[in-house]
Amino acid sequence: MLIREATAGDWPHIWPIWHRIVAAGETYAWDPDTSEEDARALWMNPAKRVYVAEDDGTVVASAYVTPNYGGPAAGIANAGFMVDPDRAGRGTGRALAEHVLAAAAADGYRGMVFNAVVETNPAVRLWTSLGFTVLGTVPDAFDHPRHGRVGLHVMYRAL
Repeated sequence: MLIREATAGDWPHIWPIWHRIVAAGETYAWDPDTSEEDARALWMNPAKRVYVAEDDGTVVASAYVTPNYGGPAAGIANAGFMVDPDRAGRGTGRALAEHVLAAAAADGYRGMVFNAVVETNPAVRLWTSLGFTVLGTVPDAFDHPRHGRVGLHVMYRAL
């Protein structure tokens, strides 16, 4: 698997993954009806460093890193990760996460925070195995299509 920085030409390969995950409404607090144009602006924003993971030349996952805060707190990163659901359980998310965490540390970030991890998201196990802790949970904050109202975790890890 090759993990590299994304280019503008990668968006057509990221979009189907992004759309499938967000439209499912189970793991991201973004509108499931987000247009492709708005999704591109969210994910490929110039303030973000965007990555893709390729397997045999096919984009199978993407992630971004951006400052979570500004000014004196700009040393804390935020990130988003999306793995093609057909690749679940194959180590793609872990490999991408390890790469992004190392890159964020090399870029000078001191820590990474996730602001809204749906508590039923299977990725919670991945994040905790990589050293993230749940700082708190906003109860009943997310309307899950299968589980009803569930909490959103705020998770953190020092880099």
